[in-house]
Amino acid sequence: MDAEPRYTVSEITRLIKTTLEDSFYSVLIQGEISDFKRHSSGHFYFTLKDQHAQLSAVMWRGKNMRLYFTPQDGMKVLAKGRITVFEKSGRYQLDVDTLQPLGIGELQIAFEQLKARLRDEGLFDESRKKPVPVFPETVGIVTSPTGAAIRDIVSIINRRFPGVQLILRPVKVQAEGAAEEIAQAIDEFNEYGAVDVLIVGRGGGSLEDLWPFNEESTARAISRSKIPVISAVGHEIDFTIADFVADLRAPTPSAAAELVVPDAAQEWEKIIQRLRRLYRITTDKFNFLNEKIQLLKSSRALQMPLDLIKQSSLQLDMLSGKLEMSYQNHIKNRIEYLNQLENRINALNPEAVLKRGFSITYRSKDNTIVKESSQLTSGDGVILKFFKGEASGRIEQVN
Repeated sequence: MDAEPRYTVSEITRLIKTTLEDSFYSVLIQGEISDFKRHSSGHFYFTLKDQHAQLSAVMWRGKNMRLYFTPQDGMKVLAKGRITVFEKSGRYQLDVDTLQPLGIGELQIAFEQLKARLRDEGLFDESRKKPVPVFPETVGIVTSPTGAAIRDIVSIINRRFPGVQLILRPVKVQAEGAAEEIAQAIDEFNEYGAVDVLIVGRGGGSLEDLWPFNEESTARAISRSKIPVISAVGHEIDFTIADFVADLRAPTPSAAAELVVPDAAQEWEKIIQRLRRLYRITTDKFNFLNEKIQLLKSSRALQMPLDLIKQSSLQLDMLSGKLEMSYQNHIKNRIEYLNQLENRINALNPEAVLKRGFSITYRSKDNTIVKESSQLTSGDGVILKFFKGEASGRIEQVN
C-alpha cells in the first residue's frame, strides 16, 4: 500500500488537467448541439451530445464572431478545439475554435437563417417594393470599377438610351469589408438624392464570392433606400438576399442595364405608330363630320326653313282647335252630370214632398216620425207638419 503513489485531490486534478489538455490540445469532435445559449457577453455556451454521452462546450465571442451562421439546438456540427479542465469543479469542457455544420454548408445555413428572419420581418413583401422609373435621367451604380459588370452596364445603357447620366460609386464586391462598403454606398446615394434608380451588383462567382450580397448590412441598406434598387448579382441561377429585398431583381448586370432604361429605337417606333394611329383616327373623324355637314346642307329644313315653319304652325293651330273643342265637350258633359245630380237630390228633399200636398206626422211624446199606424195607440198626441205650418191633435182610434 505504501508503494503506491498518493495524491491529494488538487494534485490528481492538476495531473488530469495536464494530461487531458496536453493530449487533446487540438481535437475534432462531431456531435449534436443542445442547450444552446448566447450570453449577454457574446459568448456561446452549449452541449455536444450523441446517443451515449455529452460534452460541455464554449465558444468565446472573439471566435464566434467569425461564424456566418447561428448555432441552433439539434444542429449536427464538427467542432475543432481543445479540452480544458476546471480544477475547482473537476469538470472539463471543449473550448471551441471553429464550428462547421455537417451535411449542408455553413454559408448555406447562414443564408437560410437570414432569409427566414428578414422574410418574417416583412422585408420581402411586395407592398414594400418601389416602382422603377420608366425614363430615368440619372442612374447610380454600386459595383467594382474594374469588373466586367460595370463595362457591360455602361455599354448597354449607352447603346439603348444615350444621354442618361451614369454615376459610379466604386466598392469592393467580395472579401472582408465588402458588405459594409456596399451598404455605405447605398446610403450615400440616398443622401446625395440626385439619382432616379440604383443598380447594385457584380458578375458571377462562388457562394463565397457573392457573400457580401447575402449579408444583413447590405439587405438593410437596400430596404431603407428611398431610391428604387435593382439587384444584379451573378448569373441567372444565383439568388442572393439582396435579390429578395430589392425592388427589382435582374438575373445579371447586363439584364439590369436592359431593365433600367428602355430601348430608344423601340420607343421611337412606338411613338411613330401612335402618331400614325392618331392621324388615321383624326382623318376618319374629319371625313365623318364632313359627310354629316353635307347631309345637313342638303336637308329640306335648311333649304326651305319658312315652309317648314309654316307647316308646323298649321299643325299647331289644328292641334290647338282640337284641344279647345275637346275641353268644351268635357265641360259640357260635366255640367249635364251635375244637373242630373241636382235633380235627383231635389226629388229626395222632404220639403219638395210637402210642397206637393203631403204632410209628416210626429209622435208628440218622443218627436219620432210615424211611418205606420202600429206606432200609435189611442190617446197618443201627434203633430202634423205641412209645407207651411203645423197642427197638433190626439188619436181617437187606431185601425
